[in-house]
Amino acid sequence: MDGRERVDGLRLLEALLFASSEPLDEESIKARLPEETDLEDLLSELADKYADRGVNLVHVGGKWAFRTAPDVAPRLKIETTVSRRLSRAAVETLAIIAYHQPVTRAEIEEIRGVGQSRGTLDMLLEAGWIKPGRRRRTPGRPVTWVTTDAFLEHFGLPGLDALPGVDELKAAGLLDTRPAIGLLRERGELTPASEEEDADGAEEEESLDASDLQSNLLEAEEN
Repeated sequence: MDGRERVDGLRLLEALLFASSEPLDEESIKARLPEETDLEDLLSELADKYADRGVNLVHVGGKWAFRTAPDVAPRLKIETTVSRRLSRAAVETLAIIAYHQPVTRAEIEEIRGVGQSRGTLDMLLEAGWIKPGRRRRTPGRPVTWVTTDAFLEHFGLPGLDALPGVDELKAAGLLDTRPAIGLLRERGELTPASEEEDADGAEEEESLDASDLQSNLLEAEEN
């Protein structure tokens, strides 16, 4: 193979490897090159040529392919934020926690009137909008749930006192209209956040009555 043929063979080999969507074995490569081509010699030369570049020619699993050089690979990572649509159950659960925190899973289920899927709380926890609170001083010591600062930041609320009235959320269909909340409070099983925090000797919580979460919760459904 003379000089010109070698250069042409090297260029063809390079083009084959770049154009292929998957690694190529030597048999597949030979089928595209002239019969007299010394494939091993060309592969070695091409590997040396790309040794110090952003991509390297590598031999993996009996096949050849170009791969990103290990030292630059970390700089090519791209992180993207994937928006997930909140289910109605998640929106209702978030609203209940926001208004009646600290609230247990059992209380959320009774307010909504349906069993609570574990995935619903997990989704809100993963989003950083809720977190476990202190355990109730009742049999079983159930965990309570409260909202986070990230919840306030995401919905553009300066504090919990900026939440809209419960009637507004009921009118928007974001809260169950059945009287379960009132029944729980009459039985002493659901205590407003500020009352429970005072009883436990913790810092006083801000009151939960006010004006602007409705549109933000609806916006969350759309996102």
